[in-house]
Amino acid sequence: MQATVLRFDPADSSGAVVFDDGRALTFSGDVFLASGLRLLRPGQRLRISLGADGSIRSLTIVTLADPR
Repeated sequence: MQATVLRFDPADSSGAVVFDDGRALTFSGDVFLASGLRLLRPGQRLRISLGADGSIRSLTIVTLADPR
């Protein structure tokens, strides 16, 4: 599933995303650090996977296909 970065705190690496349906969900610094990413900016699209409890388990930046 995909979401958009709502906010990101570089001090503790936590943040929040908003899904296309308007639902917002936070993620912990541990999730961000496990992603291998260095920084997020509001408005970036992410690919999100959720755990069984509905929390964000992993996130990656969405890359676009070559528009040829």
